[in-house]
Amino acid sequence: MDDLARRQLDGIAELAGLAAAAGIEVWLRGGWAMDFHLGEVTRAHVDVDWYCWRADAGRLADLLRGRGWRPDPRMPVDLQLDLVRADVEMSVAYLARDATGRVVVGAGPWAGTALPDGMLTGPPGRIGPLAVPMISVAAQIEFKEMFPVWMPDRPRRGKDAADLTRLRATDRHP
Repeated sequence: MDDLARRQLDGIAELAGLAAAAGIEVWLRGGWAMDFHLGEVTRAHVDVDWYCWRADAGRLADLLRGRGWRPDPRMPVDLQLDLVRADVEMSVAYLARDATGRVVVGAGPWAGTALPDGMLTGPPGRIGPLAVPMISVAAQIEFKEMFPVWMPDRPRRGKDAADLTRLRATDRHP
């Protein structure tokens, strides 16, 4: 594991700890969620991706700003919360519920779009002693499979194909 990965893991622990202490629900997503499912760092990561409820984003941002995290000026906060500290980037996408209570995209051009059923009910992931909430493996697979369908101008990346292979090999859910 390289130094950036160690700093990213420290950031993961910090965000998860601050959120838990404040009663803010968060879920790890993306490549780091896969690694926490597998229990090891499998590759280099550009950033750390999370979900939180849109209503909690301001409180979470305030907590992280108090620890030296700064808003990334490249991303509008009304779409998602993007924070940086030194060379570590954290992106927190927003969740909401629709009128029926279903979990949906909480902001941006796809606001209101339903997300996979059971996405937030998976067990925590773990790397060493660090355990964090994360989206379900089934949701991780669905996102990796569907990304090129949802965004045809962005074909599947090599790392996503490799991630799919790893996730499918360990998915214990139908």
